[in-house]
Amino acid sequence: MDNYKNDNTARRYIAHVSIFGTTQIHLRNPYIIAWWSAAFPGFGHLLLSKYLRGFVLFIWEVVINLQSNINVAMIHSFQGDIDMAKESLNTRWLLIYIPVYIFAIWDSYRTTVDLKKIYILAERESHAFNSYSMGSMEINYLDKRNPVMSILWSLCMPGLGQLYTHRIIVAFFIVTWTVVFFYYSHLLEAISLLFLGGIQKATKVLNSEWLLFFPSLYGFATYDAYINTVENNKLAEKEQKNFLEKNYQHPDFYIKKEKR
Repeated sequence: MDNYKNDNTARRYIAHVSIFGTTQIHLRNPYIIAWWSAAFPGFGHLLLSKYLRGFVLFIWEVVINLQSNINVAMIHSFQGDIDMAKESLNTRWLLIYIPVYIFAIWDSYRTTVDLKKIYILAERESHAFNSYSMGSMEINYLDKRNPVMSILWSLCMPGLGQLYTHRIIVAFFIVTWTVVFFYYSHLLEAISLLFLGGIQKATKVLNSEWLLFFPSLYGFATYDAYINTVENNKLAEKEQKNFLEKNYQHPDFYIKKEKR
């Protein structure tokens, strides 16, 4: 039997390589994942490769946030106008927002703890996984990439860092919503006016409600691309190490541990 083929003979795998990307589980800090869910529901689940759940929570956050005027209230509160912040909130939508927001934080924390246990068990089982995938539209393989480049491309445009690490589905999702945020916030239009010296026009044309989505989006895209590049590099090294041991290392070879 070829142990380097994902043939579902193992109970748990630590990774899976497909034409759409490399999915893996590794040790994570549940508080960090919960924090990203608090920053923007859905981001914590996307970090865990729980894509469907993450996409649903992300879209829910955008729709309910806009309907309940949460970003508008935040802008007024930043300016110290608490009364206007209270008046701008739409409580009919806000009461829907609160329980799902808390669920996103709790579920991402719980899932991180569970996946940590699964990773430890899968690591001990140490079953091989596929490292190369070719289809009619794409090729994906394990290799080492530069984490700094992931950061730079993500800062240029959210989603490019995910493309660099070959996470096609997440990259498409992030790029699509980045375009939506750019369009409705009029940010690029404001930047063009700013270059022409029209500071007041640039400020007036901005839609601050949509603009407030950008800090979380840019931060997540950069962090996600960097972390996945680092972990993919570790995975590539581990797969190469296992391959060399299986095919080239003498079965009687062992490293004697020093007694302390």
